[in-house]
Amino acid sequence: MMYKNKNITVFSHLLIWLILFSMPYVLSYGQEQEINRLIIHFWIPLLFSAIIFYSNYFLFIDHFLFTKKMIQFVVLNTIIIISFILLKVVIEDSFFNDLLKRRSNSNSGPPFKMFIYVQMLSYMAPLLFSIVLKTTKQWAKTESERKEAANFKLQSELQHLHYQLQPHFFFNSLNNIYALVDISPEEAKISIHRLSKLMRYMLYETNVELVSLSKEIDFMKKYIDLMKLRVSDKTKVSYTFPSAETDIKLAPLLFISLIENAFKHGVSASQESTIDINLHCDETTVLFTIENNNFPKEINDKSGSGIGLSNIVKRLELLYPHKSSFKTFEKDNSFIAQLEIETN
Repeated sequence: MMYKNKNITVFSHLLIWLILFSMPYVLSYGQEQEINRLIIHFWIPLLFSAIIFYSNYFLFIDHFLFTKKMIQFVVLNTIIIISFILLKVVIEDSFFNDLLKRRSNSNSGPPFKMFIYVQMLSYMAPLLFSIVLKTTKQWAKTESERKEAANFKLQSELQHLHYQLQPHFFFNSLNNIYALVDISPEEAKISIHRLSKLMRYMLYETNVELVSLSKEIDFMKKYIDLMKLRVSDKTKVSYTFPSAETDIKLAPLLFISLIENAFKHGVSASQESTIDINLHCDETTVLFTIENNNFPKEINDKSGSGIGLSNIVKRLELLYPHKSSFKTFEKDNSFIAQLEIETN
């Protein structure tokens, strides 16, 4: 791709200079051409302009202007422009004397001061154009590198959050299974088997930018069934997910921490408890709501590390800036979490 772009650039430059050198013929098509007049008044200045442009574009701007050696840059270009003006006069005197005599006899030439002024301006144009073009190219390169660095930083942060979530999920699940070992060894064995399937999904199917919503729903259902094994009959768990297949894709593992949080804080061994999970979606929006009784952990309860909700907030900031809404609140002794994502 880079080689192709370079060829296009070279071709564009050749085409532009070809057009410039052909302009006198195009503008005076059908009229009598005087080759000497074209050479001295058009081709030689154009050649000098090309030299000024490319010497600055490839050498002087990088070595002097971009390194803040402004005085050297100005002096060098001033010397070159004055040299070209004097060289043009020498060439005219040496090779186009007859043309100059005819011009002086007709008194059509401009005053000397005006001639120098016009020549200086004509050679300043390619110099300024090279500065503008080179500066624009440098800015585009810098901006591209900045975006690449920002994207790399974004991916690194997301990867860190993803890896942070996996041990957090695994740790909480093991805690739940540990509670079953003495109560129901058989259910503990079933839970370990189910956990292995969940971890397989987390390890091998979520290392992508987007996954299908249907896979995430299947993962959440399996996790909910795993968590239901450790709660008593006093806890009622219900969920509503779209039954039809959907083409929606979104970042993986955004909802699981909310479900973990509900089972951690919304279940009591001695009181009636409810966990209600709902996910609704249309073509562009996914709305996830979970409501549970609010039974905060005891101060001395060190299960988990409390990173689940903060992980969600950080991931949403990185993945869905201005396209997501996450809020939690308490209502009638219930804790409610709502997460809405625009997926288009």
